[in-house]
Amino acid sequence: CNKKADPNQEKLLIAVAANVQFAMQEIEKKFEKETGIPVDQVISSSGKLTAQILQGAPYDIFVSADVKYPDTLYKNGFATAPPRVYAYGTLVLWTFQGFDLANGLDILKNPLVQKIAIANPATAPYGEQTIRLLRHYNLYDQIQPKLVYGESIAQTNQYITSSACELGFTAKSIVLAPEMQGKGAWVEMDAAAYEPIQQGVIITKFGNTEHPEASQRFFDYLFSEKGRAILEKHGYQLPVNQTNSQ
Repeated sequence: CNKKADPNQEKLLIAVAANVQFAMQEIEKKFEKETGIPVDQVISSSGKLTAQILQGAPYDIFVSADVKYPDTLYKNGFATAPPRVYAYGTLVLWTFQGFDLANGLDILKNPLVQKIAIANPATAPYGEQTIRLLRHYNLYDQIQPKLVYGESIAQTNQYITSSACELGFTAKSIVLAPEMQGKGAWVEMDAAAYEPIQQGVIITKFGNTEHPEASQRFFDYLFSEKGRAILEKHGYQLPVNQTNSQ
């Protein structure tokens, strides 16, 4: 029974999309407390994390901002199962500059708004859906010169919170994080104007080979009542009927 005696010998390294970092920190703390398995997270855009995994980064689990990136890894043999959706993300417009957001996206055309932060659509799913939202309202061509691209949602948030940009688009989970609550003003975007941000998770081939038990336990914890409650508290919508692992 040696294997079971030392779960904390198995340290998990989890690749985490920037939008979900605050929820994941809370989930990790609870998981560590309950299991004794230590967890570290690396935060970046989903595209960058995918590139790192393809180059051999030793991440056990990849918690993505979409299903496209983890599915690419699965199709290329870097995961043993296709991604499973753990949450649906929501876009919000956020400002620290006292702008009135009551009229929604009309504010983007205001000449006082010169810089609008969004995540890089090439690597960050929230950026990709922001562009879709702007095109839906025929605003993209008009405001495109004002757009400032963050490498990930994390950098986009820095542009907004430091007022380097007058306002910007981020994840609802960010503005609801305890660290951010009550800071600035934000308004939720109409979900009909962009594609649902399905966020998927995989256990990587590395995790499955090196830390199979610990990886599976964390994966299952994400879908447990406790994991789901934390995600919901952080503003995510949950997939139905996914309380427990298959």
